[in-house]
Amino acid sequence: MTDSVFQLNCQCNNYPWGKTGHDSLAARLCEKTPGTGFKIQDGKEYAEMWMGDYPELPAKSLDTGEDLHSIIERRKSELLGASCIKKFGVALPFLPKILSIQKALPLQIHPDKELAERLHQKDPEKFADTNHKPEIALALSKFEVFAGWKPFEKARALFNLKPLQGFLPSNTTDFSAEVLRSVAHAILTSTDSMITETQNALASIPRENYGDQSYIVDLLPRLQQQYSKSDPGNLVALLCMNYMVLSAGDSIYVPADGIHAYLSGDIVECMARSNNVINTGFCPRADRDDIELFSSSLTFNSHRAEEMLLESRPSPKGRNGKTVVYAPPLSEFSMLATMLQQGETETISPIQGPTVMIVTKGSGTMTADGKTFDVKEGYVFFVGHGKEISYRATGSLRIYAAFAE
Repeated sequence: MTDSVFQLNCQCNNYPWGKTGHDSLAARLCEKTPGTGFKIQDGKEYAEMWMGDYPELPAKSLDTGEDLHSIIERRKSELLGASCIKKFGVALPFLPKILSIQKALPLQIHPDKELAERLHQKDPEKFADTNHKPEIALALSKFEVFAGWKPFEKARALFNLKPLQGFLPSNTTDFSAEVLRSVAHAILTSTDSMITETQNALASIPRENYGDQSYIVDLLPRLQQQYSKSDPGNLVALLCMNYMVLSAGDSIYVPADGIHAYLSGDIVECMARSNNVINTGFCPRADRDDIELFSSSLTFNSHRAEEMLLESRPSPKGRNGKTVVYAPPLSEFSMLATMLQQGETETISPIQGPTVMIVTKGSGTMTADGKTFDVKEGYVFFVGHGKEISYRATGSLRIYAAFAE
């Protein structure tokens, strides 16, 4: 194969937090690509469709079956470009995914580069690489998420409630990052019975006592049903973290040490090329990682929910004004979103690095590298550096493209 633009065969994994059967957008998109042999099984959870070259679940050429990383290694200069190779080495610097979320993902952080190197050296089987994993999550539907530590004054108001005062350090007069660290550590190291008793006590408190955080009353039984009353993640997420509800087109940025747990919805997710994760809640006790490591790895700086949002802006790469860009504060990737109505066209100027694009809705054609391709819902393509792309919609068309340059 010598083409610089080619269609990919991508697969889904089956984590228990994924949506079931045909309810999973990730699975439906996987099944749309012809010739893959992927068939949805009703009753089975489908969580993530991976579209990168990471070895755990690599995309493959639809034509040849060769995995994407092998293709990139053989044709690195042609597909990645000199600038990308110099910055990031011979691999895609990003990993795009489609996630379909039915219940809360594990409460997690991703180590920064320094910690990732130490963890990989200590336990390479669990921490398979030395990279950091900042990420963005772009909503394709209503998307619920816990992300970042909530403002200290909001946390302080909750910990004035009698059932929670036992988690505070003695002589606490004001909230700070170190107080929050102590509170989270105390919750995570509490016994199952203590966590259960605390949640029962919270459930008996009248809604009005929660002020502008009364969503806790509704979310508490929902999380308990998903992960039991003894899971400390329920308390950490509800009491200490921002709860956000996003609409289609909204996006958040999660930095390398940013605590988060996605709760429900369908999203495009993109991250730096890593799969390192430290879990400590919303999962069985046996799957929770070292609490001391978790607590010491975080900055515990608080943020208003609005600060987590990543706003889109018109992209100069879209010549017809039909494309916006989501550009997080890192160099590994940005994301283009192109929205076309029937008959509309868009041309994307050459990108000096690799691109992976997916059609999430509609149909049309794509012209690139001297060829014209049909593009339909679920189709995924790799585009080598320096290639202009033109789209024409035969139906309402939505395309998301992760790129680096």
